[in-house]
Amino acid sequence: MATPIERVTATPAALAFIGELRQRHGPLMFFQSGGCCDGSAPMCYPMGEFNVSDTDVCLGSLDGTPFYMGREQFGYWEHTQLIIDVVAGNGGMFSLDNGTGRRFLTRSRLFTDAECAQLGIAG
Repeated sequence: MATPIERVTATPAALAFIGELRQRHGPLMFFQSGGCCDGSAPMCYPMGEFNVSDTDVCLGSLDGTPFYMGREQFGYWEHTQLIIDVVAGNGGMFSLDNGTGRRFLTRSRLFTDAECAQLGIAG
């Protein structure tokens, strides 16, 4: 049996930052912003403070922290693995990383043809 392909992963630095925020705020969740005020930043919220709807897709979790994206945006990103990182700077206005001097950043890579086949999407 093939190893499941992760649609979202995180760097060690991002996982450590998630741990810090979880200690301060309790259980967390992410929503990948589609633009507007905070660009396309991954937004981090206390669990339950962002209403996920049936038009959102859960891409997976980062150390137990679920990561969502709107279904329409997922249509553009379905061939891509999201890699959540942390860099110096100001976080999104409503994201828990705001004011910490660090912010989450989404990097990405295209899935290989073999990965697309395993995921059941056209390469």
